[in-house]
Amino acid sequence: MAKLAENYEAMVVFSLKGEEEALRKLIEKFQGVIERHGTMTEEVNEWGKRRLAYPINYETEGYYVLYTFQSDPTFPAELTRRLNLTDGVLRALVTTK
Repeated sequence: MAKLAENYEAMVVFSLKGEEEALRKLIEKFQGVIERHGTMTEEVNEWGKRRLAYPINYETEGYYVLYTFQSDPTFPAELTRRLNLTDGVLRALVTTK
């Protein structure tokens, strides 16, 4: 029998090159995408500005955000695809909680 819902976490590192308002819009955009395709199990956990272990696209700092949600097993692949295509996202990883 197929699983109907699973718990996931998405860790996203956003670029700090743009304005703070653009960063807020990206955070809210992906929260909206997750809410349309699943259920947020916790509030969006913003870790804030952190130093990267190594430079990514010549940037040494990023803004970390953790999304915790529940969705059907097909959605995380689509979320990963959208995150990887979006300008302003340095790195993203979606895992099963």
